[in-house]
Amino acid sequence: MIPFTDEELMQPVKNVIDKIRPSLALDGGDIDFITVKNSKVYVQLKGACVGCASSGNTLKYGVERQLRMDIHPELVVVNVPFGMENDIENL
Repeated sequence: MIPFTDEELMQPVKNVIDKIRPSLALDGGDIDFITVKNSKVYVQLKGACVGCASSGNTLKYGVERQLRMDIHPELVVVNVPFGMENDIENL
């Protein structure tokens, strides 16, 4: 169980995503932080990351791995498809 509220996780998660963003930009990609809900981090891959065959690995072994190392080992990252930003409960 993660010992932080979703609100407490917001700023640390934003900081980690800002740290990851330059690496994605090197390949023409980007990432937007959407929210934290029930200890799940919702993001949206953008740019060259959209439709890229490696985007799943980027989320799992790049973004999620960094969040787990820097914040808590049980954090999970969920990519939100375009148009679903207001409907994350159904993801």
